[in-house]
Amino acid sequence: MQLRITNEEILMRQESFLKKLSDKNIEGAILFKDIDIFYLTGFRFIATERPIALIIDPNGTTFLFVPLLENDYAYENANVDNIITYPEYPGLKHPMDYLNEQLISLDFNNINFGVDSDGYSSPYGYRGPRLSEIFDNKRFTNINNVVEEMRFVKSEGEIELIKESCRWGNLAHRLLQKYSRTGLSEIEVSMKATSEATLAMVDTLGSGYTPLGKPAFAEFRGQIGPMSAFPHVTTQNLTLRKGDNLVTWGAADVWGYQSELERTMFVEEVSSEQEKYFNFMYEAQEIAFNNIKPGQLVSTVDKEVQRFIDVSGIRQFVPHHTGHSIGLMMHEAPFFDLGDDTIMKPGMVFTVEPGIFVKGIGGFRHSDTVVVTESGMEKLTYYPRDLASLIC
Repeated sequence: MQLRITNEEILMRQESFLKKLSDKNIEGAILFKDIDIFYLTGFRFIATERPIALIIDPNGTTFLFVPLLENDYAYENANVDNIITYPEYPGLKHPMDYLNEQLISLDFNNINFGVDSDGYSSPYGYRGPRLSEIFDNKRFTNINNVVEEMRFVKSEGEIELIKESCRWGNLAHRLLQKYSRTGLSEIEVSMKATSEATLAMVDTLGSGYTPLGKPAFAEFRGQIGPMSAFPHVTTQNLTLRKGDNLVTWGAADVWGYQSELERTMFVEEVSSEQEKYFNFMYEAQEIAFNNIKPGQLVSTVDKEVQRFIDVSGIRQFVPHHTGHSIGLMMHEAPFFDLGDDTIMKPGMVFTVEPGIFVKGIGGFRHSDTVVVTESGMEKLTYYPRDLASLIC
């Protein structure tokens, strides 16, 4: 199978982006978001303190603005017409000053152009002026969501990469369940499952496989026993005990594309209280599946799940919405949320993950990755969901 998005598809994305700009009477663009730059060029990078930007001039010519140390890597991987470099950050001359000079040379002073933000930002210690503070032409339009909305509907190639991610997440999770035993630590179990799955994935897919992220992995993220009642806890190095419920996660990156598989499992035995909340969670997910249909609002899915939650009298145990889109990022828009009225379309990929979290007992959440089809939806993850199959 094809283990990356083809250059032809990337160039088609650029054409589509230019058409969207033209429809808005925008003659050029500057993009700083790393994921959107990757989506349009195939250049995946770490957004450090050194600014990187994609520039598209009024002729549709593409320029990648990068620090000198990224020049060769960009030359080998970026689908752009030109690469522009600057020496270093912060340097004796700030990178934004170099960018300003490039924009002037490309006649951005005399056009209406779009930007996804008013300058570069990064959590790696970057400091610098806003674009509006250094560039004379203030006639720019916010196009922050344009590429994000292009990513809503996945192509056949993208869906195949996500399916491949699901396959290896499934193997990693199978190994995680196999090794989950009383007396073992979460780190020991996760590392063993992840290591075996990663080696199998790399051996099977061969040299053509590029993760652009993490290969196959499975873990607990600290959601063991009572700690599983916290939806986004981090690894605690806990020891598995008889009767613990476990909220797990298995996935894999394939050329940057991701999937999500979560299951609620139990160590050796299940109490009546645990079974009760497991069944509530299972039914909530079934309701979500049944309401995923093209043409419907994404809010409809969450609305029906929340109705079930209220009727069941478990409102106090449900702190989050039903799911989110997934692709190049683990969480993408749109969301299965009461406040999101995006219309579902074939090719949209979502996670379905209504969760119930009961302090003192634990968390109960399955997450499955699904794609919207012409008539409903298709589950891309396929790990068993029933209670009997999830007892370690």
